Amino acid sequence: MDIASLAGIVLGLVMVVFGIISGGGPAAFKYFLDLPSVIITIGGSVSGTLACHKLSDFINGLKGIKIAFKGEVKDPGESIASIIDLANVGRKEGLLALEEAANNIEDDFLKKGIMLVVDGTDPDLVRGILETELMCLEDRHKKVIGFWEKWAELGPAWGMIGTLVGLVIMLYNMEDASSIGPAMAVALLTTLYGSLVANWLCNPIASKMKVNNEMEVTIKNITIEGLLSIQAGENPRVIEEKLKSFLAPSARDAVGADTGGGEE
Repeated sequence: MDIASLAGIVLGLVMVVFGIISGGGPAAFKYFLDLPSVIITIGGSVSGTLACHKLSDFINGLKGIKIAFKGEVKDPGESIASIIDLANVGRKEGLLALEEAANNIEDDFLKKGIMLVVDGTDPDLVRGILETELMCLEDRHKKVIGFWEKWAELGPAWGMIGTLVGLVIMLYNMEDASSIGPAMAVALLTTLYGSLVANWLCNPIASKMKVNNEMEVTIKNITIEGLLSIQAGENPRVIEEKLKSFLAPSARDAVGADTGGGEE
């Protein structure tokens, strides 16, 4: 579980609740609950998002919410350490020994690359195959991210639609001046709901998905460059220094400490 995502969502809700209570006490909650506004804003924005996607992409987009909360994204430093271990095995025992090492690896992308190297596949073909798989992975991620970005875009728009509907109804019923204020408040609730959909839920989820996607892409690129370096017979220490260039300078020393450096 990604604590940052969960904490952000919960704290956002707490801020809204605090604002309501500080302005009118617990009794003020009833002013912020209106079923027709929920139906117009949530139902309208969901229906608009559905219309923008194929049904399968819509369903996958909804399921993708778990991606924002998972804490299983591998650290690039760990990937570099794994590559250096494989480089040491390949240098000591030959590339064929990597096949046995691959049996203990859970990363399907890395395992696939190892098997291509072990089979003696041309380096350009290895790069082409792995980069194609990486490109397809990014495309799948972008579809899910696009789903949440589209919902974030349509939430406030449907909130404004709901507000306009409420205002039209209010203007047709202005005989009782005392009802204008409550009617205006109800009309504005749809705008509030739309803003919450976009800024409390959809945009944060889309942004976290982008962060996770960039991290995964970096790890995959590290894997590709590392495997090609192993296939080329480069020194593990040289491979380590090459792969550390993917990391921020502040994170590079930790990788060297974790791996103990490559073999001479």
